[in-house]
Amino acid sequence: MDETTHSQRGTAPAAPWTAPVAGGPLRGDVSLPGSKSLTNRELVLAALTDNPSTIRLPLHSRDSALMIAGLRALGVGIDEVAPADGAAPNPYGPDLRITPAPMHGDVRVDCGLAGTVMRFLPPLAALAVGPVTIDGDPYARKRPMHAIIRALVDLGVDVTDDGGGAMPFAFTGTGSVRGGRLSIDASASSQFVSGLLLSAPRFDEGLHLTHVGERLPSMPHIEMTVEALRARGVRVDEPSVGEWVVHSGPIAARDVTIEPDLSNAAPFAVAALVAGGTVRIRTWPTATTQVGADLETLLPLWGASVVRDGDDLVVDGGVGIRGGASVPGLELDLSRGGELAPALVALAALADGPSVVTGIGHLRGHETDRLAALAAEINRSGGAVQELDDGLRIEPAPLHGGPWAAYEDHRMATAGAIVGLVVDGVAVDDIGSTAKTLPQFPELWAELVATGTASSSPSSEG
Repeated sequence: MDETTHSQRGTAPAAPWTAPVAGGPLRGDVSLPGSKSLTNRELVLAALTDNPSTIRLPLHSRDSALMIAGLRALGVGIDEVAPADGAAPNPYGPDLRITPAPMHGDVRVDCGLAGTVMRFLPPLAALAVGPVTIDGDPYARKRPMHAIIRALVDLGVDVTDDGGGAMPFAFTGTGSVRGGRLSIDASASSQFVSGLLLSAPRFDEGLHLTHVGERLPSMPHIEMTVEALRARGVRVDEPSVGEWVVHSGPIAARDVTIEPDLSNAAPFAVAALVAGGTVRIRTWPTATTQVGADLETLLPLWGASVVRDGDDLVVDGGVGIRGGASVPGLELDLSRGGELAPALVALAALADGPSVVTGIGHLRGHETDRLAALAAEINRSGGAVQELDDGLRIEPAPLHGGPWAAYEDHRMATAGAIVGLVVDGVAVDDIGSTAKTLPQFPELWAELVATGTASSSPSSEG
């Protein structure tokens, strides 16, 4: 696999970041910024209303910045505002006020590596008037886009591309999209479904969308989209599994508060099992469509105690792998939430028995080919990981320090940090890639690891 990961973000590559080793059991207390998935869905919906909306506690990261820039380029007003009277300030950035406006073309939308931007904005931009070009980072041109391009064509949008079903592509919006019946294969990403559903209320005939592929990964993300639409007064019917009917009509303006990003909580929660001790994650929602909530049931499979304490979630890893705990190998189907796979595969690489993680074949089309990347980096560190058609087989093996490539992928970078808790000298080449969804990761991670006591020397193998 290509290990060249230096910046496609326009900055010179930084020196490798050596993951801090845990000196003892953790006593961590982590507050995370808002969900990327929720922030970018609410931005799109707010842009399609008839009146202003406010998004409180949004995520401020590269992915959300790209979404904001794309909407602003199309004519949507987005302003940073102070918290409402009596509301606690967001330590990670200001609230956002979104003011809809007639959308215009003559723009190039830069999607970076953000799947939500490249899949959510084209259907919305087709409602603008004038030419629009959709493009992104060099690697983003390898990410699956055929389903969205084909869908736009089937909906009457005149799309120009090179025939490869990928970025860059262009079209000239007429101010409306016909809508109606549409079939797509969303096997490569649930974002194809969400991207079409989000703009569907503004289509002339709404949208009757049917998924015709063999599988549909990450269903909770589609549930998140449907719930966000219904919360804004949109009628969405689900006649059968893989079928959605979005009725044409207005999208209500609404002030929303974004939940913390539970997928970004994964490395912090896993850290309790690796280093031992407890990690408290603040303001864990009692009900959510975020797939990160599955950590509550997944981590106990490895022996963690996971309990709610007031508004928080507390993960207790006991003595942890670092302290000699026996952590079993497992067979897991992560088709519901493949974005949790990098953190859990890193944990499995440190376990005592073999693990098989399936339901994640679609991760080959994420920010990088995550299956190949995880296998390459763990194996380079002394591990034994084999790629399967739909997942990975991880055999226990002693790990050692050395270079760890992030492949411009935030979750590959955090997987290296997890291994580095108990393996001295793991040097992540691009920790800055975490800015995609969690710019504060290096600081938050250092603060967490610093809570460990220095009562004994760390292990150097898994």
